[in-house]
Amino acid sequence: MDLSYLNDILIMFAATVTFVVVFLRLRLPPILGYLCVGVLMGPYGLGVIADTEHIRAFAEFGVVFLLFSIGLEFSLPLLMRMKLAVLGFGGLQVLLTTLITAIISVYLGISLDTALVIGGVVTMSSTALVISQLSAQMELHTHHGRNTVGILLFQDVMVIPFLILVAHLTTAASDFSPFVTIASALVEGILVLLLILLLGRRVLRPLFRGIARFKSTELFTLTVLLVTLGAAWITHQMGLSLALGAFVAGMMLGETEFRHQVEAEIRPFRDVLLGLFFITIGMLFNIQLLPQVWPWVLMLLSALVLFKLILVTGLCRLMGCDGSVALRTGIILAHGGEFGFAILMLALSGDLLPADYGQVILAALLISMAMAPLLIRFNGQLVSLILPTISSIDQQASINQIADSANDLSGHVIICGYGRAGQNIATILKDEDISFIAMDLDPLLVQSAIKMNEPVIYGDASHLDLLKAAGLSRAAAVVFCLDNVNAALKVLPQVRHIEPDIPILVRAPDNSQLNQLQEAGATEVIPEIMEASLMISSHLLLILKLPISRVFSKMRQVQKKRYSLLRKYFPDE
Repeated sequence: MDLSYLNDILIMFAATVTFVVVFLRLRLPPILGYLCVGVLMGPYGLGVIADTEHIRAFAEFGVVFLLFSIGLEFSLPLLMRMKLAVLGFGGLQVLLTTLITAIISVYLGISLDTALVIGGVVTMSSTALVISQLSAQMELHTHHGRNTVGILLFQDVMVIPFLILVAHLTTAASDFSPFVTIASALVEGILVLLLILLLGRRVLRPLFRGIARFKSTELFTLTVLLVTLGAAWITHQMGLSLALGAFVAGMMLGETEFRHQVEAEIRPFRDVLLGLFFITIGMLFNIQLLPQVWPWVLMLLSALVLFKLILVTGLCRLMGCDGSVALRTGIILAHGGEFGFAILMLALSGDLLPADYGQVILAALLISMAMAPLLIRFNGQLVSLILPTISSIDQQASINQIADSANDLSGHVIICGYGRAGQNIATILKDEDISFIAMDLDPLLVQSAIKMNEPVIYGDASHLDLLKAAGLSRAAAVVFCLDNVNAALKVLPQVRHIEPDIPILVRAPDNSQLNQLQEAGATEVIPEIMEASLMISSHLLLILKLPISRVFSKMRQVQKKRYSLLRKYFPDE
């Protein structure tokens, strides 16, 4: 048996693990590591893997599973809640980007069908990269975060028509005009969607209910894979994209009670195959051509980043966003995305794009995605550099609004973060007639709280100026209920420097950053995992018939040992 291919696979996996570890250590997305592995290992790099056809065919399932996962998340209620961001920002961004890119491409002598494909490639930004990094930066629920998510959601949905269009253009007869091809693609896509939805609603829910009765994880996983790949096969047999069937299957399962279990089962396959997909994208790039085409790559890269930045910023301004929010949204989305690669890959495999055009576009997309983590991470600082006046005006407006709300408060509590923990604290304070003011970065949450006449203000509690405006010098205590402990670490030393005696309580998920928070100035750190374990333990001991006095004594001992403040109040045994 010839096992020579095993050497290639082992080398590729070793390089992948090494690059992903390095990129994670640098706090960069692993996607970039996969792309680097592809460029290095591919036929145009070191040539470790010369024949990429079989790997590329297998890697296409990464996009299939990604579309399936997005289908699970996509729902009409979500669309209605974010209709302005999704249909307004997202719809206009996709439409205008595609049209303007296509018009410019046709003007440069490119055929209309190829121009539309290029427009689809340019339109897309990276959902995986943006969402993960905004979540880590606690910006997902800000105004610019909401705008970004809305636009990305519409892009994710529109990738299906683009993939259908490319599939039709690669197989369309020469006597058909591009407009006829586009119209037939849309009509056929809609008919297939309706057919799969009709069949799926009648089959999938009863199927999964029957499978669930066996209580077999292996059978459930196999069924998920069968449904995903089966739906993809149906659309492929009809001459459409594999990803279309997977998306529709995900959308149908997303409306069932099995959605979360399905998502958990499919994630390992999705992540591994999607990583393989990005590796094959890197393999397509002919790095040896870069010295010859770099002026075109640089020109296209500049056009891509600046064009998307200006267009998205302008759309946000027209829809009523302030200058800094609009510009931050534009900066975050000014790059290429994984679905742009998927469209480009399909177009290249179908000879819809000339190879030299494809190399230039591919290089520009790769470099733009390499730049994206830095653009996203420093979007606020970039806005301050580009528009210092507008940025300072927006910051000052937030400070003035908070100062007006806290003007009459004294001896109050400042609650930083108004999620579930913050709201529970606020409820107890209201019961005891203790005044408070809360800050949060989720605009929808703040709007809902204001409608209920709650003293909640939109603002980033990790900024000292906003805490000062909330009456820090007059406050009785500060409570940090933020999901991201790093935000509390950022501002704690500053608060402690100007108010050395104010009590500061910090909610933390666990004990991992306990010492850091205490050294930064926290009076007390409350780890959620420890408190939950204490509560579970107390209930367990009561169930096991231990005397209630002994249970309470045990809990007091643990808390007295853990919390320095409580040592003053718990008497010695």
